[in-house]
Amino acid sequence: MKVALAQLDPSVGEKTKNLKKLEKAIVAANADLLLTGELYLSGYMARDAFAQLAEPIDGPSVKAVQALAAEHSVHVVFGMPEREGETKRLFNTSVLVAPDGKVASYRKVFPANFGPFEEGLYFGRGDALTIVDTKLGRIGLLICYDTFFPELAKAYALAGADILAIISASPATSKPFFDRILPARAIENAMPILYANLVGTELNIVFQGGSQAIGPRGENLGKAADFVESVVAVDVDLRDVGPARTLRPTLRDTRKDFWDPVAPTIPVRRA
Repeated sequence: MKVALAQLDPSVGEKTKNLKKLEKAIVAANADLLLTGELYLSGYMARDAFAQLAEPIDGPSVKAVQALAAEHSVHVVFGMPEREGETKRLFNTSVLVAPDGKVASYRKVFPANFGPFEEGLYFGRGDALTIVDTKLGRIGLLICYDTFFPELAKAYALAGADILAIISASPATSKPFFDRILPARAIENAMPILYANLVGTELNIVFQGGSQAIGPRGENLGKAADFVESVVAVDVDLRDVGPARTLRPTLRDTRKDFWDPVAPTIPVRRA
């Protein structure tokens, strides 16, 4: 499949402008699957404005992306602040929209709340993983800081995900960590990793970029330059997953008694 990593700089609070930029990226990429960054719809540092900018999953912005996905025959993964119906609870959410109109979503399990990150002030914690069955394959969704918790990627792999799509809002200070843990997540689960990060500056945070795709044996499939907007096209062949898992059978040899000795199984929703 042809995958586009749309490394974009959103305008904080300007959803219409950000959707227009997303549309341009979709048209230019002509891809099967396109990813862009965490909270791209609103901008990452919207802070108190999240309450006004958030929408339900069936809101106007997702409907706009549905129209784009249908028109251009592309699966789109993007980040947005989600409002949960009448409860008005907010979540940091990754949304996958398919060309046939299907919509699936994942709420960030580990909102970052340390250093410059204040997600815990605005967003609740997700409580389940999401595998989306598409004509491209079974896609698992994660967001940024979630990647630092290997149990999430492992749970996806054991539940049958073919590939992980990770959206991010990672600053320059976190770049060395992501460059190390993304290949680790790919190798330990013999599963391709797609990672799309923001660029630009919002208040006190400078987003690095460095969006990348990694094959199931840790190979570099393509990478964007740091600090600049770009749409990087990569080829991902899910037929490589089976041989990778045979050559290094980490999933076969996973022992649940060590991996998850006391905690309940992580809920996995199938969409």
